[in-house]
Amino acid sequence: MTGLPHPALDLTLELLESLTPWRSDASDPARQRDLAAWLEQWLVDEVEARVVLPVAEQPLTSPPLVHARIDVGAAVTVVLYNRYDVAPAAPEGWEVDPFLGGVRHWPQWGDVFIARGAQKHKGPLAGMLMTVRELWQNGLLHVNLEIVLEGEQACGSATLRRYLAQASCPIPPTEAVLFPAFCEQEGGVPRVYLGFTGMTQGAVRVKGGDWGGPRSAIDASHAAWVASPAWRLVEALNAIAPAQANGVLETRPLDVEAAEWLDELAQQCNPEAQLGQNARLALNASAYEALAHLLGSAVLTISELKTASGGQDVIAPEACAAFTLRTPPGSDPQALLARLRERLMLPDLVGAELHCGESYPGMRFSAEEPGVMELLMSYQQQQARAQIWPWSPECAPASAFAPVAPAFVMGGLGSGGNACGVNEFITLKGLARFQRSLRDWLLCF
Repeated sequence: MTGLPHPALDLTLELLESLTPWRSDASDPARQRDLAAWLEQWLVDEVEARVVLPVAEQPLTSPPLVHARIDVGAAVTVVLYNRYDVAPAAPEGWEVDPFLGGVRHWPQWGDVFIARGAQKHKGPLAGMLMTVRELWQNGLLHVNLEIVLEGEQACGSATLRRYLAQASCPIPPTEAVLFPAFCEQEGGVPRVYLGFTGMTQGAVRVKGGDWGGPRSAIDASHAAWVASPAWRLVEALNAIAPAQANGVLETRPLDVEAAEWLDELAQQCNPEAQLGQNARLALNASAYEALAHLLGSAVLTISELKTASGGQDVIAPEACAAFTLRTPPGSDPQALLARLRERLMLPDLVGAELHCGESYPGMRFSAEEPGVMELLMSYQQQQARAQIWPWSPECAPASAFAPVAPAFVMGGLGSGGNACGVNEFITLKGLARFQRSLRDWLLCF
């Protein structure tokens, strides 16, 4: 292919260490904006990218997009998509400050870089940028690149979806969209994902009123004769998503092509091993049945339960449960939401209301689309054989890129673990493998 060595690991780590201190979670929009501006300037300075959508010109009300173009005059254009938002982190339990990061040696993994966002997704982002830089500096970048980075992938990708949905899409038709990631999860078999689960953000709220709940906080000594919005919320949640089903609203059968991929996947995948020591499988099923249930289920997950009380020994006038509805390709989130609203109209649930936020459907693509074979070939360059997942159980805005390219896929070699948890990490060996797999993917075009 080429005699170019993989990008220097120390330079990639230097970039990752520069990205880590930004606490770019959704609770700190100012730092998200600062990081987006920094990334935009990096692309201009390091690879002479042309900024398509300047950060400074975007509204202050949401995390800005970074959209930059590298035009080398090639016949083929591809999109590299990534994110700069991370999960929050408290320092308890970490071997290093999560927002400073550091290299440690773990006997099981060798040298690792530990930090919030190391695996999701500042590590892949740093590796991606440095790979592009090395190819560009060595005159080996033979495709045009559209680089798109967002800061709200964890909460619905609203800005990105509206940006790409314009009548005149700001990204011209391209060959493929790749979401580069470390897909040798915790040392497992490397994966390629041919699509993503959809996401709908929302909440169930209960306010006191004529149905019986207090309109303002009231002393809990009245609990025996005053209705509680918190208990009404518990009833409402169980009505729309019974607890014994773990929030699963429906499980759709897989289409023929997806079922064929799953047949092969089930022979290689141990669902119990996927969970490790952190959790237990909630169903007694074969590997195929468990995977089909995981991928085919529309599931409502509760991210936050709270009351507006002002104290511990009161009956709160309002209770709220924030949720994320995850929907597989083919599932209609709006139809599911309509069903939930209908259930909340029962007389016993008066006071409970469903509020919906950002929403997009799941989407998957055929293995025959451009970009997929190139991804498999990039794995083979390092003697790795991929597991092909018909789509990921994680959420990403694949549907937003439908006007741009025939496929939106996620892949890349490299291992890490504890994503969004304590001591999130990537291995340095995995970082080098990741960069080489991305380099080989780009060179395949």
